[in-house]
Amino acid sequence: MKSTLFALFLLCALTSYLPSVTAGDVVDTDGNPVENGGTYFVLPTIILNGGGIEYATFGNETCPVTVAQSRDQFCKGFPITISSPARIRHISEGLSLNIGFTFASPCSPASEWTIVKDQPEGLAVKLTGFKNTVPGVFTLKRVPADEIIGYNILFCPLDNNPCGYVAVHFDQFRNRRLVVSEVQEDGLWVMFQKLSYASGLTLSSA
Repeated sequence: MKSTLFALFLLCALTSYLPSVTAGDVVDTDGNPVENGGTYFVLPTIILNGGGIEYATFGNETCPVTVAQSRDQFCKGFPITISSPARIRHISEGLSLNIGFTFASPCSPASEWTIVKDQPEGLAVKLTGFKNTVPGVFTLKRVPADEIIGYNILFCPLDNNPCGYVAVHFDQFRNRRLVVSEVQEDGLWVMFQKLSYASGLTLSSA
């Protein structure tokens, strides 16, 4: 009897430390809830559709300040921190978020994403520091496919205009720049792979 009670106590003690997923929680590739302030690789949910998200230099830029999707499907991109000012442990759908690279580029102190208007590609996703930025917040929304665990990243302006979907814009060199589109079908479907420091880390991790 004592051994049975001890086994039940041990089971309860162990399960109390397991992540608890509730309705509306955003989950990572392991099925665990995405942590507020956690660090993840943001990857496409559909294979053969490019790699992870990174910052890059395009056009006349002298510093990598453009947020883009890697053209290499085996590249995970750069680690990204997802956080909310709300004092909660896990990220849920519809929550106002700050999204930014965990490590800034060597020539830019900024690492957070922002939306810049009047760019050739439209509303462009850049690193903070531009004058013509659009005030707003990011949020996450589950994609409309029951068989796929994936999410859209949305940008919601503070002027009450409709939220837009973070999508991929192909420039003349087939670079995959991130932009904001009003069309839901354009939205990039992504998943979140938790960063494991034990496995080692490089900015071109694959």
